[in-house]
Amino acid sequence: MLMSSGKQSQQQSSSHALFSLRGSLLILAILTLLSFTYLSLKYSSPPPQVSVAKLVDARNEDEEKNEEEGEFSDVYHSPRVFNLNYAEMEKKFKVYIYPDGDPNTFYQTPRKLTGKYASEGYFFQNIRESRFRTLDPDQAHLFFIPISCHKMRGKGTSYENMTIIVQNYVESLISKYPYWNRTLGADHFFVTCHDVGVRATEGLPFLIKNSIRAVCSPSYDVGFIPHKDVALPQVLQPFALPAGGNDIENRTTLGFWAGHRNSKIRVILARVWENDTELDISNNRISRATGHLVYQKRFYRSKFCICPGGSQVNSARITDSIHYGCIPVILSDYYDLPFNDILDWRKFAVVLKERDVYQLKQILKNISDAEFVALHNNLVKVQKHFQWNSPPIRYDAFHMVMYDLWLRHHTIQY
Repeated sequence: MLMSSGKQSQQQSSSHALFSLRGSLLILAILTLLSFTYLSLKYSSPPPQVSVAKLVDARNEDEEKNEEEGEFSDVYHSPRVFNLNYAEMEKKFKVYIYPDGDPNTFYQTPRKLTGKYASEGYFFQNIRESRFRTLDPDQAHLFFIPISCHKMRGKGTSYENMTIIVQNYVESLISKYPYWNRTLGADHFFVTCHDVGVRATEGLPFLIKNSIRAVCSPSYDVGFIPHKDVALPQVLQPFALPAGGNDIENRTTLGFWAGHRNSKIRVILARVWENDTELDISNNRISRATGHLVYQKRFYRSKFCICPGGSQVNSARITDSIHYGCIPVILSDYYDLPFNDILDWRKFAVVLKERDVYQLKQILKNISDAEFVALHNNLVKVQKHFQWNSPPIRYDAFHMVMYDLWLRHHTIQY
């Protein structure tokens, strides 16, 4: 009995000890959990507090961004890339203008801001008025060589003398400043709208090979290098009449062209289609004696305006067509169209080969009404890109040229 009683008391004490150990472990686990919970609450960052106003502002910014991208979605190769790069250009791009040269001769100032070579004059003036100009050459991404070949031509300078003048001027800049030799001119550019400017640079191989040439006659078969050089839009300003657009119901003529037969394609165009009843093709320029601004008013009445190359691949008729709301029909081989790397020309123009002139009428008639409306609406969207202003405004011709230069400015300065 005593042994039995002893065993029972021993078992009871063992059970009490076991329960006591389990309880201690349970209490320890609870305390540990509470400690971790306390520490995580104490040291964790509180969720960010975003005000309603900030949420509304962010939403508005997104809506504006989507609206801006949507506006250009039909005419840009990549609207998002354009918007991002354009914003960066506006913030950062700097150009140094060489101060050398007498403004009363051929340097610094353009000849005039009117006529079919006005683009050169506007650029010369706009670059001085813009945010892009810097007086510190060490801050410059590009260097502008401010020599006006159009002004030389206006003063009666011969081609041979132009070449000598340009060569002497550039060589004086090379000897006076250190900037050219860092890249052999790869971060330099010059602007010329008249084709004499292209010929005037022939005495400087590095200027042609390395420097950026912004020209109105960008033909692949005469030395223009698309990934390096820039196609300058040839704009005949001031325009005689307001911009056209959103007036499709008034456009009853299928196609229109009038001008000099100073190229092979123009001769063929006039010979094949001059007597057609649906295409309004004139064998010569329209005489002013026929009425006031008759030529310009025909742009308003036409669906398509034929733009064959003249003595060069380019023609001011293209920007006339865009301004007056008439779909330009490009009939010019080897022509790097202005802003071709930015704008999708086939969304607002008809781009043909010169050999297509014989099927011109049928090609135009095969364009459906819906396709024509889309082309016309897109044309209205790009009008501002082919307009020069003084002072310049966002997205105008000057800023588009600057954007093209910005895309080409990435050179290594040794």
